[in-house]
Amino acid sequence: MNITATLDGPCHRALRIGTATALAIALLAPQLCLAASSSAKASPSAHVRKRKPPAAKVVTPPAVSAEDAAQALAPARSDDASRMIAWVAAARDNGALPYVVIDKQAAMLFLFNAKGDFLGQAPVLLGVGIGDDSSPGVGAKSLAEIGPAERTTPAGRFIAKFGRALGHQRVLWVDYTNSVALHAVITTNKAEHRVERLQSPTPDDNRVSFGCINVGTGFYSKKLRPLFQRKGGMVYILPDTKSLDEVFPRVRLLPYLDTVASE
Repeated sequence: MNITATLDGPCHRALRIGTATALAIALLAPQLCLAASSSAKASPSAHVRKRKPPAAKVVTPPAVSAEDAAQALAPARSDDASRMIAWVAAARDNGALPYVVIDKQAAMLFLFNAKGDFLGQAPVLLGVGIGDDSSPGVGAKSLAEIGPAERTTPAGRFIAKFGRALGHQRVLWVDYTNSVALHAVITTNKAEHRVERLQSPTPDDNRVSFGCINVGTGFYSKKLRPLFQRKGGMVYILPDTKSLDEVFPRVRLLPYLDTVASE
């Protein structure tokens, strides 16, 4: 019997429809599988959790002291300071002692050990008077007797050593005869604002003392005093009004010393 011939009416139409649908599904199946596979790759499963990015690490910058901030704002070395520092190193004028070079016009101190290694710089306060010599007999006068013009920080080469001052305080005497010492900044007279003067970005307000050299307490206690307290050291103070060659004539030999050193 011909099965197809007996399938008449609705059943025959259903068979034809079923056959066509099956054929269409068979043709589309590979494409549907490919699309499902791509979708599965593009979208992760619901149970897979996304990893959170690691939290950014907060780095706290180190604290900066007022003295370090002042050093960071310090101007570059002047030509005279550079010449002086180069001459001391080339001539080994300091012998076996540490030394400082003080640039009065820039109100800046440069510190070196006995080998000539640079250890740091710091602003300084100086005598209120502009000049390069101490007035005769100024060391024997009381502070009230010293006029403003006499309150100078002398220029020159000094062998500095620690010793007693008034009140049994130990200071680094630069010129004991004329009562010129290098010590930590004095804060007894609040009206002078000495600490604020040290921290200011310019040397214009660094003239306030009777002739002594004041440096920041931290720099003095941590760097300068430990270096000088045993044997002392050399202090080279650059001039205000005179030329460098006038105060330090041997600096003129620097080009010849450099030539000898290079040979």
